[in-house]
Amino acid sequence: MQTANSTKITVSATINAPVAKVWELWNAPEHIVKWNTASDDWHSPKSVNDLRPGGKFETRMEAKDGSFGFDFGGVYNDVIEHELITYTMGDGRTVKVTFSATGNTTAVTETFDAEDTHSIEMQQGGWQAILDNFKKYTEALA
Repeated sequence: MQTANSTKITVSATINAPVAKVWELWNAPEHIVKWNTASDDWHSPKSVNDLRPGGKFETRMEAKDGSFGFDFGGVYNDVIEHELITYTMGDGRTVKVTFSATGNTTAVTETFDAEDTHSIEMQQGGWQAILDNFKKYTEALA
């Protein structure tokens, strides 16, 4: 198990869609597999999500050429519909996701513990790229 350092990283995006739609697309496995990538050469072929405190989630992330892949998952700590999700990843790091609605826009902010393998900039860039992809996917459907 990797120990998390004390550095927190935050990424955010304002999505032009109502919070109910944002929440649905963020949490439904049939949608997660369509937006959960940082770049066009990756994909998420499988996702399961038990969205409740104590529930588990796991998404398989893979390079499309098959050269690399990993499972991203954890256990939910808090779930407040349309407002907040917190979870603990398999390596013990924690993540807080907030959903702030203003009319037909929703700000999504993720704050997570940095890991010690990759640079802060690389981690922030990867998570921001996935969040930006979520924004693009959601706005196309909204």
